[in-house]
Amino acid sequence: MAFLAACSGGTVSNTSPQATPAEQAAAETTPPKTPTPAPVDESPDVADFAGTGGNTDKPNPDIKGTAILREIRTARHGNYDRIVFEFAGAELPGYHIEYIDKPVRSCGSGDVVPLAGDAWLQVRFTPAAAHTDEGKPTLPSREIKPGLPIILEAKSACDFEADVEWVLGVSSPNKYRVIELKGPARLAVDIKHK
Repeated sequence: MAFLAACSGGTVSNTSPQATPAEQAAAETTPPKTPTPAPVDESPDVADFAGTGGNTDKPNPDIKGTAILREIRTARHGNYDRIVFEFAGAELPGYHIEYIDKPVRSCGSGDVVPLAGDAWLQVRFTPAAAHTDEGKPTLPSREIKPGLPIILEAKSACDFEADVEWVLGVSSPNKYRVIELKGPARLAVDIKHK
């Protein structure tokens, strides 16, 4: 019975038949602990997926304000590498993803942005920013070198006038898929290993 109560979210009393009436009363009046919410799973199955090698374009004309990019994470999964872009708030900005030709250029200066790999996957968000109204960056770095099988490097190429662009240096222009996640708003890009 205690196992069933624990699985169903009920409370389990620590009292036993030998408990004194005072101990039993204390156990019954102690409020149950609020369960800690489970972390949001960012790792869908490792099953193969078809993916695309073309452009992915999804505008969001209904977004209220500018989405603030607050974190980027990378990880290797079974047969793909993943990069996750996390935004403050509940809404994703519009996004455009495509493989691009070299050279990658910074939107502000036009300077070449050197990237590792044999292919470059551009991920652009709008309206979005990676800085506060005061100009302070919202990310600890503008460059990530995860050293994964496919995602070798990721660099910021633009954070200007509500456009945020990151370019991934990948070892091969393999097919990718895009997954929108909620609570908080995140965009996951999975790139196949083969």
